[in-house]
Amino acid sequence: MVQRVRPMSRPVHYPLLVHGFTGSSDSWGERIIDGLSGAGLPPVLVDLPGHGREATRDDAPPPTLDVSLQAIADAGDWPTDLVGYSMGARVALHFAVTHPGRLRRLVLESGSPGLADASERAARRRTDEALAARIVEEGIERFVAHWEAQPMFETQRRLSPEARARHREIRTRNEPRSLAAALTALGTGQLPSLWDDLAGIATPTLLLVGSLDRRFVGIAERMAATIPDACLVVVPDAGHTVHLERPAAWLEAVTDFLSR
Repeated sequence: MVQRVRPMSRPVHYPLLVHGFTGSSDSWGERIIDGLSGAGLPPVLVDLPGHGREATRDDAPPPTLDVSLQAIADAGDWPTDLVGYSMGARVALHFAVTHPGRLRRLVLESGSPGLADASERAARRRTDEALAARIVEEGIERFVAHWEAQPMFETQRRLSPEARARHREIRTRNEPRSLAAALTALGTGQLPSLWDDLAGIATPTLLLVGSLDRRFVGIAERMAATIPDACLVVVPDAGHTVHLERPAAWLEAVTDFLSR
């Protein structure tokens, strides 16, 4: 499912936004969409395979990496900018490697090139498969409660009860079997490592990460040292989901980068 946010005036380009695992195109929220649109960067919002409206299509294909990359290719008005968060950043990075000529700029929020070590990747794949089985067995509401309780999302507890309830409701709209299939197909353990490909990325790249998300700060620092035309922005007092926890800082960094 693709949503195009139409501007009042003719834009320079339409950045394409790709959400994370358990999310959907609705996860970006009005603050981000309105902020980008107000800056002359009205976004195109895409549901990853296995998520949101894409999972409810009768003719929806299996949520593979190839299907995900094709969904992005079909949605974009190229060349344009690609913005991904977490799992969406991982898929966006694969798109940048496989379709280098289509991108104007690349933004990776809390993203990773994957696991370079094959044994670590196999162990993570087993973990993801067990988690996928849990989604189907327990149902979406119990799984989302488990997912949100992870230490990685602890900083989201500082959000207002209304904001937390809204994003939990978005997550629980997902269909369990489709979400489980997306995890086993697009999880860190399944996708190949791209660490060796980073030096070949010529696209100007913004790496955006929250200062409280120490693991991903380290990953972003390594990526920034490898991608030739990369800049790193560490947002103070933010965790893994910068666009949710510090939307004003996210907008400042992203609109500045995309408007150059």
